Order: sequence, then structure tokens, then C-alpha cells
Amino acid sequence: MPAIMVKRRDGSLEPVQEDKINLVIQRACQGLDKVSWSDVALGCQVSWYSGISTEEIDESVIMSARSLIEQHPQYSQVAARLLLFVLYQRVFGPGAARAEDVHNLYKNNFRDYLVKGIDAEMLDQRLLEFDMDIITSAIDADRDLLFQYQGVQILTDRYLIQDRQHNTIELPQWLWMRVAMGLAIQEPASAEPGASREERAIEFYNTMSAFRYIPSTPTLFSAGTNHPQLSSCFLNTTEDSLEGIFKVFTDNARLSKWSGGLGTDWTNVRATNAHIKGTNGKSQGLIPWLKIDNDVAVAVNQGGKRKGAHCAYLETWHMDIEEFLELRKNVGDERRRTHDINSANWIPDLFMKRVADGGQWTLFTPDQVPELHDLVGKAFEEAYVRREREFDQGQLLGKRMEAKDLWRKMLTMLFETGHPWITFKDPCNLRSPQDHVGVVHSSNLCTEITLNTSPTETAVCNLGSINLANHVTDGVVDYDKLQQTVRTAVRMLDNVIDINYYPTPEAKQANLTHRAIGLGAMGYQDMLYQLNVPFNSDAHLQLADELFEHISYFAISTSSDLAEERGAYPSFKGSKWDRGLFPLDTLTLLEEERGVPIECNRTARLDWTALKARVAKVGMRNS
Repeated sequence: MPAIMVKRRDGSLEPVQEDKINLVIQRACQGLDKVSWSDVALGCQVSWYSGISTEEIDESVIMSARSLIEQHPQYSQVAARLLLFVLYQRVFGPGAARAEDVHNLYKNNFRDYLVKGIDAEMLDQRLLEFDMDIITSAIDADRDLLFQYQGVQILTDRYLIQDRQHNTIELPQWLWMRVAMGLAIQEPASAEPGASREERAIEFYNTMSAFRYIPSTPTLFSAGTNHPQLSSCFLNTTEDSLEGIFKVFTDNARLSKWSGGLGTDWTNVRATNAHIKGTNGKSQGLIPWLKIDNDVAVAVNQGGKRKGAHCAYLETWHMDIEEFLELRKNVGDERRRTHDINSANWIPDLFMKRVADGGQWTLFTPDQVPELHDLVGKAFEEAYVRREREFDQGQLLGKRMEAKDLWRKMLTMLFETGHPWITFKDPCNLRSPQDHVGVVHSSNLCTEITLNTSPTETAVCNLGSINLANHVTDGVVDYDKLQQTVRTAVRMLDNVIDINYYPTPEAKQANLTHRAIGLGAMGYQDMLYQLNVPFNSDAHLQLADELFEHISYFAISTSSDLAEERGAYPSFKGSKWDRGLFPLDTLTLLEEERGVPIECNRTARLDWTALKARVAKVGMRNS
């Protein structure tokens, strides 16, 4: 049988070197006892043909290993290593995949990588001010082996920096160190009185590269670059005017360009058939504006790295709510559909009371009832009932319907399209630490943050996630390790706020004033598996309560320490933190406002009294 010829990168042909390929596969399988290198080798050969390129050879080997993952998870590590070998060759040149070379290549070429990124006008030239000997001594190439295949593939496709010709110039450990240096860039260069800039960067690097804590996507994209837009989520409010609506489109485009997820409150915009004073005409309502926002999300797709991520929020009393529920339907008038943005109901407690009691619900246009937008709890209920009386007297435009019918339609659309999802106005506001400076009008794309917004403030949240699976030691949750991770993570998140590139002045105003951070969790089910705790057990409920009490305590304590070091956030005075109200206390506030018991484990295992006293003394760095 004639030899299969492979086309080299220079265009020349040579017989495929099976021995060399087999050696690479064997190296990728080293130390993994549940895989067969020969099965990988056999699987890739079936796709070879004469004239195949070296890039196609590399891809065939990776795909062969990937196809075997369903036989055993260790093949995911094999595929990851094979892809890493390809990355090493792209960055370091041919023959760089030998394990003994990678450590030195990582360290010796790090400065050249920074210079290349700076010359391409992508990386911040201040990264060269770090002590390279100290920084490179911490880079650990072995941590590349922690990746599964999908992790390396996603890094390659989306996160690793490329030059202007779209050639990859970054490797996984360089990414972690670039992000770490980018987040430590404003730490003091001197070791007095705290850790030096280099020590902080290494602390951040070790936390991320060991998969204990991972910052959000915008931070991974942009830390250490010339446009360090590191924040995850932005919330804004639309004013009921042509200028206000188009400003939101412009702001959303700017925020989306730099990888932000958006939550826009549209409740202020007047409803269909509402009067337009300037033209003496009637409004077309909310839906046409949402169609434009949908097209903005498609056109400005987060710098070309991922799809635009917008979410529209609307309060349940808005007269266009029924059409809003149908935005994601796959039938009907396409001019009144938004297939590319998300939607969410912003529901006051009064609506749920009417549903439970079998009562009626009245829809209004917001230009006639502007106060409802900013009222919550009992104050909202009083104003709403007063406006209902005015509607009954024929003074207001509106519509009356059974509350259960609207609730049924909300649930039907949720089952049918996944939208709009259900969010609740009153608990978000009654439990907000920042109730003294504004109203929460929406959450964000992923519904994990609730921050006050106004025409002068676009709320910003800065996110990251603890990997709980990497905080189990000898069959128990390692709370000492968890505390260390939380302390490092909170410092990294706080640094984001000061380093950040702000696409709009309203975002800068809000973030520097309130300094909100969001510390999330992942790897939860993996943690339960390691602990041998069934999900549907009382032991799991007790563990969850204990675990997140510790995370909350560590995070609040760290933010208070940062306040002592750097100063409290500007709007701290008058906040719930300042008034001695912590999350567990706000649950009681919600219970009192509703007049309905909230069944919840309120056991306190840690010394919250001492922490409250410390916060009262030094404040909080983050709202």
C-alpha cells in the first residue's frame, strides 16, 4: 500500500510519520490507567488521506480521543493534552510538546509574549513594570494538566489572546498570570505595609490556576489589556422619551461591545394607545422599542467573542404585559418578536396576593401612574389600590382582568418559550442593603444581582465564582482553605472596580459609589459527590446552610477588612450595613412587611455579633 503523504506547513509533501504521532499520543496518555493509546491511534487513522495537512492530522488525533470520552472520562484529559501540545507548537514552534521543555519555555518566553501583546496594542504596557524574575518563578506548567478537554477547547476558541493576524500568542498559564497581573496592577509596588504587587499577583495566579476561584468572562477577556472592561453585568432604566429610549440603545451597544450582560428596566415606557402630548397622537407602546433593542444585541455582539446578552424587565401592571409575554413565541407577527434577547417579569407581591385570593388585576400605562415604578411593599399596595379607584371612575386608561388568568398566561409562556422568567420586586427591594439611595427596578441577564438604578446610575456588578469541588479535604469541607479563597476572591473583585474601563459615565458613577461585588459558587454537585451526601437528604440541607453561612461570613469580614485598609464605599452611610442589618435580619424585615411567615433555617453558627460590631466601626468596602 502506498504511503499516505502529508502536506507540511511549507507546502511540501512527505510520508506521514506514524511513529512520531504515536509517541505524541503515548505522551498524552501517560499516567492515565483507563485509556489505550492504540485505540486513539487507530481511531485517527481512518480519517487520513493522501495530501492531508499537518493541521488536519493534529485535529484527527484530538477528535479520536474526544470520541472515546464516553468510554471513560480519562479520555477527556487525553484530548486536552493533545490540544495543549498543538497550542505549544503554535506558540513555541515545532517540537515544543516535550514535557521536559514546557516548564522552561513557559518561563523563558513570558516576557516576549507580553512585549508581543503590547506591540500589537492589546496588552497594557504597565505589565512590564512587574519584576519578571519573581513573576515567572510562580508559573507552573503542570497546572495545564488540570484541564479537561472542553476547558482547553473553550480557552482556545474564546479566551486566549490572538495577534492581529488571529494567531494564538497566549497559553493557559500565561492567561492566568496575565489576568492576575492585570488585577494586581494598582496594588502597591512596595511590600509595606501589605503584600507587594508581585506577591498579590502570585496569590491571584495560584487561586485561579488551581481552579479554586475563577473570575467572570469579561475579566478573563480583558484583565491586563488596554481596555480592561472587567465587570459582568449592567442594569439600566429607560426614560419615557425619544431621547431617553435612544440613549438606552446607545448605552446598551457600548456596554455590549465590551462584553457586558445587560438588564434593562422598560417599565417607564408608556403603553399602547397612551396619549402623546407633543403630537396629540397615540403611542405604539413598548414592543417596537424592544424589537430595536433585540437588533442592537445582534449587531453589537460583545466584541465578536460571544452573542450579545440583553434582558428586558417589565412590571406586571404595565398595560403591554400580555404582548410582552409573547416576545419569544415562534409564531405570530415577527415584527413583534424578539428571538435574541431575554425577558423577565418584575412582579410585586400584591399581584401574587390577588392570584392567591382569586382577585382581579388592573393594568395601567406608566405615564399616568408614574409613582408605581418606585414604590414597594405596603406603599405600592396603597398607591395601586388608589389608582384602581381612579380607573373605576373612568379617570385612567387601563384594563381589568382576572389575576389568575394573567398568572396562567405567564406560566404558559414560561413553559412554552422559557420566557419571561419570574422575578419579584418587593423582596429584592426590602432586602436591598442600598434602600437608602434608590430602588431596584430589575435584575440582570442571569438574575443573580439586584442593584438600584436611576437615570444617572447604571448599576454594575463584578462577578466571580468559587469552585466548591476544590475545597474538600479528607472527605470534609475545608473551611480554612475556603476562607483563604474567599479573602483572595473578594480582594480581586474589589480591584476590578478601580481598574475598570467604563463604557458609560453612568456605569462609572454607580460602580465607584456603591462598589457592588458578586461572589458565586460552582462545582456544587461535585462537592456533594466527594462528601457522599445525597442531594435529597436532611444532611444536604444542613450542609448547604452551614456552607453558605461560612461563605457569607468570610466575604463580609473580608470586605470590612478592606474598608479598614482602603476606606468604606461612598454610599455606606445610611445603608443596611450601617444600620446593623445583615442578610439574616433582612429576611425578618420581609416577613414583617408581608405579614406572612417565611419558613427558613435561621441557625447562626458563627459570631455575627462581633462581625456586626466591626462593620459598625470600620464600614464595608462593598455594598
